[in-house]
Amino acid sequence: MPVHDDRLLFEFLILEGAQAGLSWETILRKRENYRRAFDNFVPAKIAKYDQRKIRALLTDEGIIRNRLKINSAIQNAGAFLAIQKEFGSFDAYVWRFVSGKPVRRKRGAHVQPRTPLSDALSRDLIARGFKFVGSTICYSFMQAVGLVNDHEVTCFRYKEVSRTKS
Repeated sequence: MPVHDDRLLFEFLILEGAQAGLSWETILRKRENYRRAFDNFVPAKIAKYDQRKIRALLTDEGIIRNRLKINSAIQNAGAFLAIQKEFGSFDAYVWRFVSGKPVRRKRGAHVQPRTPLSDALSRDLIARGFKFVGSTICYSFMQAVGLVNDHEVTCFRYKEVSRTKS
């Protein structure tokens, strides 16, 4: 379903990065732990994390204790805030990649792990200082927040998502 809430968009972006190399089920089982550990994904709080907080996160068994992923969440929070300042919201920034309307899967088209749109989003995020935002991660993010509707056209969710206003 299309997501337009900046905090939720940030949460999905961070969780997609945390999922890199792991199963999505692993991250979903840890989602509430992530919300607790990362101050409910409030970017302004996360951007201020210091070494003491990083050490605490590295010992938190409820999340993926990978230093690069934890550091990327902190760096991404700062970059996220910069985008909000430049565009008014992260929502306005990210939805411009699809002209404000979800891209629909064509009948019979195969779901790809990345697309020219996810390549473009990834390149732009990286240029703005984001980490763990490769094209495959970006495409998964785009699916999760409704920028792309990859449901089979025969699936009830395809029609439901297609009827929502973005």
